[in-house]
Amino acid sequence: MRLICTYCLLLMGSGLLAQPALQHYGNMQLHDGAQLGLHTNLVNQAPFDQNLGLLGFYGSTPLRVSGGFAPGAFDVEIANDAGVDLDLPIFIANNLNFISGDFRTDRTLADQYIGLLQDGFTVGESDASKVDGFVQGVQQPAFVFPVGDASQLRALTYQASGTVPVARCAYFREDPTATTPYGFFNPDLRPRTIEAVGQNEYWRLEGAVSGTVTISWNPQSNMAGIATDISQIVILGWNKSGGRWISLGTSSVAGDLMNGFAVSEPFVPDDFHVITFGSLSEIEEVASLPNYYVSPNEDGINDFLLIDELADSPNNQLRIYDRRGLLVFTQDNYTDQFNGISNVDGLVFDRDAGLPEGVYFYVVRLLDLGTEYQGFLYLRR
Repeated sequence: MRLICTYCLLLMGSGLLAQPALQHYGNMQLHDGAQLGLHTNLVNQAPFDQNLGLLGFYGSTPLRVSGGFAPGAFDVEIANDAGVDLDLPIFIANNLNFISGDFRTDRTLADQYIGLLQDGFTVGESDASKVDGFVQGVQQPAFVFPVGDASQLRALTYQASGTVPVARCAYFREDPTATTPYGFFNPDLRPRTIEAVGQNEYWRLEGAVSGTVTISWNPQSNMAGIATDISQIVILGWNKSGGRWISLGTSSVAGDLMNGFAVSEPFVPDDFHVITFGSLSEIEEVASLPNYYVSPNEDGINDFLLIDELADSPNNQLRIYDRRGLLVFTQDNYTDQFNGISNVDGLVFDRDAGLPEGVYFYVVRLLDLGTEYQGFLYLRR
């Protein structure tokens, strides 16, 4: 039997009064299959974390979670256009489902965040629904942080070389070279090989295990203001010990100056205060191939991704990324294996159902020829 509870009103005597908050002082627990839907604030004053059901935030007015104890749930869902403000963490053991509205945290306070436990994952994040603040993950080797600001999703992917005990991330649509919560990061303190430091956005990433990060740019990133070609784009970090900007390298870059992504070389996030985009002083040529169209509907036309140039170099590597820079397909010695299905474990939700329709980036390396190509493909369902 499924229990569905919606808290929004308090019955007091013979009158019906608006309830400003659900005040929990103990003895409430969500069992397997139970659903607790909140249309009002939650003030949690007792342990409320051994739950197996769904905790949902709904309605059209702003909600707030506060109290002395951080609540936890197996599944959490948000469908509230006005969003939910967090004065303390919410811990999620399984699925965080974004439908509409943002979770908001104060980026200056370390104890406010959405917390994904060891098996926690997210689905549905978008410009309309994400975390406007910090997300924390524990005991995972890879994280896709669904972070952004009030208007846009600006996700960051952190793929570590081993299990990360604790990782946290937030996005800031601010100039990292001006006053920030972490200090003033002088743009002049950089190597001669770096032409410019981006001044439109940055990410704060915490993690003690070496790994790569993937971040994307869009028109609001103003990449044309710091680069004339995407081959100049590099990920930078403000090094704590050195007190200067350092290149984090770029193992892959794809897109154009309006939309694209970059993947860093391995580094330890805790060695850096913030990361952002920068540009190299010299252009490193990255060749482009035509854009491709894949429609895996078994009609015999464009069912697979075919790249003619690979016939000249069977010793090759193909990587396909979504618009957030999330790796969704990888193949060494590629011929025609991609038909819209991801072959990457861990970060792609429900991969057997096929990747969603849309634009993807590809990067292909012809190892025999020492050449790298990049471009777009459109996947149609």
